[in-house]
Amino acid sequence: MKLALSVQNIKCGGCAKTITTKISELENISEVMVDVNSGTVSFESNNVTATQRLRDTLKALGYPTVDAKNGLGDKAKSFLSCAAGRMIKE
Repeated sequence: MKLALSVQNIKCGGCAKTITTKISELENISEVMVDVNSGTVSFESNNVTATQRLRDTLKALGYPTVDAKNGLGDKAKSFLSCAAGRMIKE
């Protein structure tokens, strides 16, 4: 099933690379795509547990969903994740 989540703190392609790389590593999650302009992460999954794990991973990276708290710690983590994403070689 195709799902999409609206996510906070996505600013650039570095953010998108980090999210795509880390989320693609999760079991039962595939076809991860990030739309920087809309702040949307879309993916394929038929597993509710995997979808929750995806939400938890996004939060840990500093990209909480729009319905979650977006504290200073999340913003700092997203800044670091963004910088790391810029260093990922294609």
